[in-house]
Formats: sequence, structure tokens, C-alpha cells
Amino acid sequence: MQTSEMLRKICMRNLVRKYCQGLTAERKGQLQQKVVTSAVFSGKKEGYLESLSQPFLETRLKENDLNPKVLQLIRGENIKYVTPVIKYDRNGFKARERLLVLTQSSAYVVEVAKIKQKIEYSTLKGISTSNLSDGIVVIHVPEDNKQKGDVILQCEHIFEVVTKLCILANKQSLVKVVKGSLRFRVGSGKEGTMVFTVGPEPQVFKDKTGQLTVV
Repeated sequence: MQTSEMLRKICMRNLVRKYCQGLTAERKGQLQQKVVTSAVFSGKKEGYLESLSQPFLETRLKENDLNPKVLQLIRGENIKYVTPVIKYDRNGFKARERLLVLTQSSAYVVEVAKIKQKIEYSTLKGISTSNLSDGIVVIHVPEDNKQKGDVILQCEHIFEVVTKLCILANKQSLVKVVKGSLRFRVGSGKEGTMVFTVGPEPQVFKDKTGQLTVV
């Protein structure tokens, strides 16, 4: 029995080694990202299980899709990931089409040819999303004169975006999956509240109390 068990372990080890040696760099990168996604979201956010079979793309938009003025402004930084997002104003919560650009050192919120906000990963205070199936993510920034306040984004590929962001920023431990509501900084020492609820159809709106409600 001991010999049989030993041979079984050796065989299994050889099969694993053969599988690992046969992995392409792309496939290995996918698996490494999915491990992080699992650590952050498994058992915490709706839609996680359905996302397992969906491979992450290297980027949703190519560098050539960015406006030349933006490329000029962030020259010298290695662009890693670009995706369209909806950004919600911190005060009136108006929805605006933007791009989220992740480089090796910073996250940029871009409006066509303008950089609306830059968040250096070294200053990033946290990343929050809800336990429901919405695509809202809040990037928490420090209270200083360089920042207007926390960034409220809606992403179509929420698991992909948060995974890319926390890997590049090396801030996996700062990702929070919240239930019910969360607080975000508006700026000038003020805070706002975002409420998450369940309804017949997805929507994001400012309710009568002035809170941002995500259904």
C-alpha cells in the first residue's frame, strides 16, 4: 500500500508539472488573475460564479484608441488596461461617459482629450464594491488638495476591472465588498452615502434624501 500511494503521488506530481510546463504565458496570467478574483469575491459578491468561465481580456480598448493628447500627458507610463466606464458626479450624481486608464503606477479617469483625475496607486486608500450584481466600484483617495474626492464608477466587467486595479496597485487587502450601503468622500471634508438595494431592473439614481441609490 505504501508503494502504491508513493507511485500515485509521483504520477500526480508529474502530471501537474507537465500541465504547468505546457501553460502559455497568457494562460498563466489568466490563472493568476483568477486566483486574486477568488480571494476578493468568492462567496461575497453575486455573479462571481458566473464570471469564472469568462476569461479576462488584456484590455478593453487599445492604446491607439486613446486621444493623442491623453497619450502625451501620460507619456513615460506603461499603459496596462483601458476600459469604458460611467462616472457619477460626487454631488449631483450625474452620469458621464469616461475611460478608466490603468498604468503601471496610476489610475486615470479620462474624458476624451482631458485627464479628469489621476490616482497614484501609492496613495490609494481603498476599493469598495457591493455584494449585489451591480457594477459599481468606488476608488477611495486621500484627503488632500490634489484630489477632488472618491471616484464612483460603473463598470460592465466589474470583476475584471477590480482585479486588474488591485493587482497593479498591489492593494488586494484594501478591497471591501459591502452590504447595504457605503460612505464616500465628496471633498472638502464632506461625505456622501450610497445605498444598494434589489429591484426588478438595474438603475442608479439620486433619491429624495439625496443619496445615490443603486438597484
